[in-house]
Amino acid sequence: MTLIKELDYGTPIRASEQTVTLTVDGERVTVPAGTSVMAAAMHVGTQIPKLCATDSLEPFGSCRLCLVEIEGRRGTPASCTTPAEDGMVVTTQSDKLAKLRKGVMELYISDHPLDCLTCAANGDCELQDMAGAVGLRDVRYGYEGSNHLKDVKDETNPYFTYDPSKCIVCNRCVRACEEVQGTFALTIEGRGFDSRVSASGTDFFDSECVSCGACVQACPTATLQEKSVIEYGQPDHSVVTTCAYCGVGCSFKAEMQGSRVVRMVPYKDGKANDGHSCVKGRFAWGYATHKDRMTKPMIRAKITDPWQEVTWEEAINHAASEFKRIQAKYGRDSIGGITSSRCTNEETYLVQKLVRAGFGNNNVDTCARVCHSPTGYGLKTTLGTSAGTQDFASVEDADVVLVIGANPTDGHPVFASRMKKRLREGARLIVADPRRIDLVRSPHVQADYHLPLKPGANVALINALAHVVVTEGLVDEAYVRERCELGDFETWARFIADERHSPEAVEPITGVPAADMRAAARLYATGGNAAIYYGLGVTEHSQGSTMVMGMANLAMATGNIGRSGAGVNPLRGQNNVQGSCDMGSFPHEYPGYRHVSDDATREMFESFWGVSLEHEPGMRIPNMLDEAVGGSFKGLYVQGEDIAQSDPDTQHVTAGLAAMECVVIQDIFLNETAKYAHVFLPGSSFLEKDGTFTNAERRINRVRKVMPPLGGLADWEATVALSNAVGYPMSYGHPGEIMDEIAALTPSFAGVSYAKLEELGSIQWPCNDAAPAGTPMMHVDRFVRGKGKFMITEFVATDERTGPRFPLILTTGRILSQYNVGAQTRRTDNSRWHEEDVLEIHPFDAESRGIEDGDLVALESRSGDIALRARIADRMQPGIVYTTFHHAKTGANVITTDYSDWATNCPEYKVTAVQVRRTNRPSDWQSRFFEEDFSLTRIAERLDAAE
Repeated sequence: MTLIKELDYGTPIRASEQTVTLTVDGERVTVPAGTSVMAAAMHVGTQIPKLCATDSLEPFGSCRLCLVEIEGRRGTPASCTTPAEDGMVVTTQSDKLAKLRKGVMELYISDHPLDCLTCAANGDCELQDMAGAVGLRDVRYGYEGSNHLKDVKDETNPYFTYDPSKCIVCNRCVRACEEVQGTFALTIEGRGFDSRVSASGTDFFDSECVSCGACVQACPTATLQEKSVIEYGQPDHSVVTTCAYCGVGCSFKAEMQGSRVVRMVPYKDGKANDGHSCVKGRFAWGYATHKDRMTKPMIRAKITDPWQEVTWEEAINHAASEFKRIQAKYGRDSIGGITSSRCTNEETYLVQKLVRAGFGNNNVDTCARVCHSPTGYGLKTTLGTSAGTQDFASVEDADVVLVIGANPTDGHPVFASRMKKRLREGARLIVADPRRIDLVRSPHVQADYHLPLKPGANVALINALAHVVVTEGLVDEAYVRERCELGDFETWARFIADERHSPEAVEPITGVPAADMRAAARLYATGGNAAIYYGLGVTEHSQGSTMVMGMANLAMATGNIGRSGAGVNPLRGQNNVQGSCDMGSFPHEYPGYRHVSDDATREMFESFWGVSLEHEPGMRIPNMLDEAVGGSFKGLYVQGEDIAQSDPDTQHVTAGLAAMECVVIQDIFLNETAKYAHVFLPGSSFLEKDGTFTNAERRINRVRKVMPPLGGLADWEATVALSNAVGYPMSYGHPGEIMDEIAALTPSFAGVSYAKLEELGSIQWPCNDAAPAGTPMMHVDRFVRGKGKFMITEFVATDERTGPRFPLILTTGRILSQYNVGAQTRRTDNSRWHEEDVLEIHPFDAESRGIEDGDLVALESRSGDIALRARIADRMQPGIVYTTFHHAKTGANVITTDYSDWATNCPEYKVTAVQVRRTNRPSDWQSRFFEEDFSLTRIAERLDAAE
């Protein structure tokens, strides 16, 4: 194994149908028009010395090291800022150039510490490399004069340091923050000799820096350096793998020393991220080796008993015997399984196979039930497939972007950076969100319209936008006639044109001025390529599925599906939530979204798996819990999920878990659900896995193992062992064999294999004979279902209403530094940015309740109450409060209700009627949690002591 070094062309590779041919050092080369001389030289293998240039940034021309000579031109122009031209004859090496470059390097080194042997960047320093490249052997200028050698290092950021004494003021970090990340947190302060990089006048931790790592990646010296490299030294080999956080699916090089990760570096050839990253993927991977990792299987007879460490064989056999006992006593449907959106496609596939073929029922579900199940239902109904329509790069062609119910800068930051770049280039922006998210106004980005709708009013809003399109003659009639079911369209058009859907009529429902709704609708319909990006603020409602269909209606009516820059695009929350759905994790569907009642599909699986399969859908997660409380559901296998923290109405969830006789948890930590478990199987982190993840753009990416599983078995091996123990034999030698089975049984994956993934890097399904290299964009010539289907989207107000007892509405969301229920990020230094969940409350609501910033407040709903700190902020509207759910001790889902989407049972997390008042103590639930949590943190210590 070696360290993967990616080629740096110095300036971005331009895309153009026109080409130019030039000669570089006697070699002819043809490149796209607009390519720089520097990049053209790299095409023939000639690396021109450089310091301020890198191909992730626009050329800057400040270091004066990349000078060249061009026949017929005076002087020595910078090759990075000089476009290649037809017939150009370039010389990159001559005595004159050597003398100039050596002089430039001499000036750089004269104000730079000569501590290369002890510098953390030794062996990975472009300044060091360039000094060697130009043959610098002596520096005529001493250190007697003014210099920066004693400048103070900034070590406030938990992940990297800033050492101004080593800064060469190349501006690469500043430009990366602007061009790649779009945060504009860095600048150059001072002039001339006093110029230095500054985090806007403060230290890095307290600045607007979001710790994405772009500046560190761009730095050519040790000025910005990872603390992990400072501690461990330079890595010696690397493995390309995929991030296990959000649904963007960034590719990273895990740079290693032996089996120890030294750093995670974004992979330039990663099609989802193009070499960019966020604070989580770039730096928050330390949880994988955290002291809280559970690495030994454990069992106990009752949840009140202490855990006992056992061998893998004992744990598996105990779980299998309990499942078989329960089925013999309570019936075949008395047990089930939950797959994980954090695990690989292959692992998820095996769990649903175990449930269907080994347990003999369809009682399998996934965490997508509580996030994006309405996406699957709504898009399949209208367009024919349960996934987004575009690739991420499509946003670069968008003229209008509608962001609704999503907060990309916090939830999907790498995609948000790509989106913000397009917005800075001139694309128009509409944001529909109850909260004033960062996209509404941030450096060089401002929404044309912010539609601050009331929680629960999504369908009324989308109907109003569609009403404007229909009644003002903005429908793309040619598109609709060619691509859609005309009868359905005409029925829908009559429905949507009714005056009750007009912006004026729904203004009291949405809280959005009618004039803004009309203007936003006109912009979307007439502004060019219009793309919709949405998140959980759309799906986690009682009308989540209706809203997804409403967005599809609007996009079809305006012809905004089937071309780049348009589409209906769900921003998936977890790394493999798309894949977990693709793999058949729902109780009514086999892999590939085929219903269990379809005889031909079921017979194919029966033939391949060698067993008879149930033709009726099984139980969803809420049904399992209801039946557990009722006494008929008694056993559950949970792979990599924490439903006691992530699912709504916590007290009902825990009551269901406590009523079961055998709960098997497979995870890397003892989570909240493990408090109710009888068997614990140690899971493996993404760094210990081989397999694939599928991101929000349907991109299948390889996950490669960089260290052995700390628990001894990979997750897929544990599932195979459990299946064999319950009596259904499975035999696989490698996850690649599991993917081969998936491909054989799933039409959209028919052309997928590990060999093809190695060849192409990644593949977007469907990949089959019709699309052997995958499908970046869906529904280009026709919809998957044939003709697009318009659906009636009647607005039905949620049953969750405010009143005298609960006068406020609570909605929830995420924050950049934390992830989901925080099991991973809370075990990293990311918690320095977000130590606890807080309640955002508008100044008006706070004042009327006597609440001051930082006060402990009680948040109460009809389901329960919790206590947390108040943060007074005008991001929220009066009458609406907001919190995150990243910290288990907060227990945000104690107060969420059991209302859910009418079609999919996706919980209505985004609308909960609450009251807020000052308090001086935790809630009763939190008091119990602290007692239980204290005991959990001591489990490992007690086990060690017992040994």
